[in-house]
Amino acid sequence: MKKFILLAVAMLLITVPSFAQIGGIEDSVDDVSSTIRTVFPIILGVIFLVGFLFNAGHFFGENADLKKGITRVLVFVLIAGAVVGIFTYLIGIVV
Repeated sequence: MKKFILLAVAMLLITVPSFAQIGGIEDSVDDVSSTIRTVFPIILGVIFLVGFLFNAGHFFGENADLKKGITRVLVFVLIAGAVVGIFTYLIGIVV
């Protein structure tokens, strides 16, 4: 009986630090996800601006090709939308 009590106390003392570590990980993940949520729209806006600037040559100038410009912008928007969707899904899973 004494071995059982000693084993039970040892198992209890071993599991307590693991619960504390899990709580610490959850807090740090919550901090990181809140930071990413605030920064992500700004980064996405910069990416859209850069993408538009790279594709602006198709809309203006001597070699303007409206169809090619619209196609490239739509492809860019679809890719960025997929990235936003994946990001939103992953943040929804984590939190």
